[in-house]
Amino acid sequence: MRKARFLAVSSSVLALSGGLGAAAPALAQDAAPAAEAPADSSGGDIIVTARRREERLVDVPIAVTSFSGDQLEKSGAIDVTEISQTTPNVTLEPSRGTNSTLSAFIRGVGQQDPVSGFEQGVGIYLDDVYLNRPQAAVLDIYDVERIEVLRGPQGTLYGRNTIGGAVKYVTRQLPDAFSLKLRGSYGTYDQADLVVTASAPVTDLIRVGGSVARLSRGGFGTNLTTGEDNYNKDIWAGRASLDIGGYGQPVLIRISGDYTKDKSNARGGHRLIPGYVSGAPVLDDVYDTRGGLLDPKQEVEAYGFAINATAELTDRLTFRSISSWRKDDSASPIDFDALPAVDVDVPAYYRNEQTSQEFQLLYDDGGMVQGMIGAYYLSAKADTQFDTRLFTANPVVLPGLTAFTQANVDTETFAIFGDFTFDFSEQFSASVGGRYTWDERRAQILRQNYLLGGSPVFGGAGVAAGAPSTDFSGKAKFEKFTPRVSVSFKPTPEHNLYASYSQGFKGGGFDPRGVGASAPAATPGAPTDAEVADYLSFEPETVDSYEIGYKGNLFGGALYIAAAGFYMDYKDVQIPGSAGCTVAGVPTFCGVITNAGKARFKGVELEASARLGQDLAAAGDRLSLSGSLGYIDAEYKEYFANIATPTGPQPVDVAEFRKVQNTPKWTGSATLAYTAPVGEGDVAFSTTYSYRGKTFQFEVPNPYLDQKGYGLVDASLVYTAPNGRWSLGVHGKNLFDKRYKTSGYTFLTTNATTGELVTLPNGRFLPTLGTEGTLTAYYGNPRQVFATATLEF
Repeated sequence: MRKARFLAVSSSVLALSGGLGAAAPALAQDAAPAAEAPADSSGGDIIVTARRREERLVDVPIAVTSFSGDQLEKSGAIDVTEISQTTPNVTLEPSRGTNSTLSAFIRGVGQQDPVSGFEQGVGIYLDDVYLNRPQAAVLDIYDVERIEVLRGPQGTLYGRNTIGGAVKYVTRQLPDAFSLKLRGSYGTYDQADLVVTASAPVTDLIRVGGSVARLSRGGFGTNLTTGEDNYNKDIWAGRASLDIGGYGQPVLIRISGDYTKDKSNARGGHRLIPGYVSGAPVLDDVYDTRGGLLDPKQEVEAYGFAINATAELTDRLTFRSISSWRKDDSASPIDFDALPAVDVDVPAYYRNEQTSQEFQLLYDDGGMVQGMIGAYYLSAKADTQFDTRLFTANPVVLPGLTAFTQANVDTETFAIFGDFTFDFSEQFSASVGGRYTWDERRAQILRQNYLLGGSPVFGGAGVAAGAPSTDFSGKAKFEKFTPRVSVSFKPTPEHNLYASYSQGFKGGGFDPRGVGASAPAATPGAPTDAEVADYLSFEPETVDSYEIGYKGNLFGGALYIAAAGFYMDYKDVQIPGSAGCTVAGVPTFCGVITNAGKARFKGVELEASARLGQDLAAAGDRLSLSGSLGYIDAEYKEYFANIATPTGPQPVDVAEFRKVQNTPKWTGSATLAYTAPVGEGDVAFSTTYSYRGKTFQFEVPNPYLDQKGYGLVDASLVYTAPNGRWSLGVHGKNLFDKRYKTSGYTFLTTNATTGELVTLPNGRFLPTLGTEGTLTAYYGNPRQVFATATLEF
């Protein structure tokens, strides 16, 4: 039997409705046929394609967690961020004041800043199509085959190199017979979802299909200034695909497209301190807000088109092509101070467009050698425009002060890569891979102050005040070879010991928020073009990752265990951010991007699943227990910051006072699941407890924003009729209604070295941007209970 299989790929999951349960610790990088999707919690019989070919899960020397579509649906997951609750050392969350922009961290490596110019540390893939920007990446789930989380650097088998890891969304292959599925949900906070999926064969070789989704929910709280719901959901989405070939044919071509429109209200933050000037009190409900920014209305529109083709050239060679074009436009207003006054109000536009092409040639001699070589090209444009409105900063001298920023950052990248495995015997094998990447970054950055109102870009009546503080155009090139090598020893077919080394790389670029105060402070007179480029630029970062692991099936497959230990040297870590500052006597904000220095991460991960109660098997009952545990010791070894001294700013190593953000030391979960026959159908119950340790929201610790360790409890009860024709389920999320922070903003005076908040004699904190002081938090979802019904034809 040929090991190279067809890729059923659709570039199109952007609105979804599904769930999360006890995830099988599976590994995969390609879409396997639907019939071979992971369907239980045992690793023994799961067939995956982690190295671009079919292999048993236990044979693959890579640390990945996979969630099957059936698991996601039965446990009622609301969106993709939930999978991080049961995946060790992973953080997925909405990016601060946005609804659908994703912040992703794996093993301490990630990227929280969504503006153009900063590349993601974790790659997000939609059916093997890399998403260059994080906007529109907080995906709900419908009609999904599985979602995979790969930990550690990826590049020798991937189109785009990713330094921290990858999250892959794999949609279902169209069946070869007529299919119609309806799925609806209704629950607390007026949650009302409906997904309709249909497909049909046109001829023996051609199939068409598509899905339409309407996802809606009322707010968890209220904007007390505007009267709008806060934390609501208002999404329309759809996708369509045309499959030609496959199902025994040597060629499969899938042409697919998708569209999503998110008109949810802007998320308003919760102030953690009283107003510095107004004394506005802290609200009782953390989901309520008082932000007064109304224009532009929050709206995200994302769409794309892809052609994925696979052809078996010979018994040993398979050719694959992945072509894609994607575009998204976002209006994303953020009221940083969360008060009615125009104090730190930031209306923003994000516009992204990308075109990519990937070619792969897979080889399998049916014996000793298997592998692939590939080439990848990406051309992407990321444009960001935003006002920073500081109308209250000095209403007499600087009435209606606005700092407008426009940053257009284009990326062009090309790479060649390959990875081959050599099976020297039934017990011993080795893999060798490498990647060479060429990146080019072009940037145009404009910063202009306005008085008497906002900038014209956002409909304001402001008048330009003086010359632009930044008017920059430049480019930079980066290239790097990154290797990977692994060895695997299998004393028996059911036990695998492996060790690997891989290197990750992320290119440098330019700070899209401009020069800030650094140019006039560092250079008398007007800075030269070279000096401006130096102020704005930041260097590439690299990580060397070492991993050892064990995978095994024990007790005849009743227990599956995957354990991994890792050590990572992280160099030239890119730390983007912004801070309040004064430029030429005008209060504004400054970009504070830096290559911090060095960091070291080391940790362990354990995933296990067990079938319990074997004596129940005769009655058709099934009891299983699954769990995960992650530990990471993450610390900066060097972190240089410019500290003011009597002789001017000097670089000072402040590593002992800095923390790795979005990376709790401990993560863990446990899921107990029980399935029993009821008549000719079955009923399935599951409950999950997940835990995350203390999480630092930024590198500078903040006792108000940082989240202490907490646990969440979810539960699901689902009845499935005979032959799976219909089902009814009840799902509960965060059943104990835990309040926990996921992100936030701060613009307050701190000690430059230690980062501690400076407290005034009256007990308040001195603002560094605006007059009221910004210390605003965003929270995870409260308790939600909803019922779901499905009907299939």
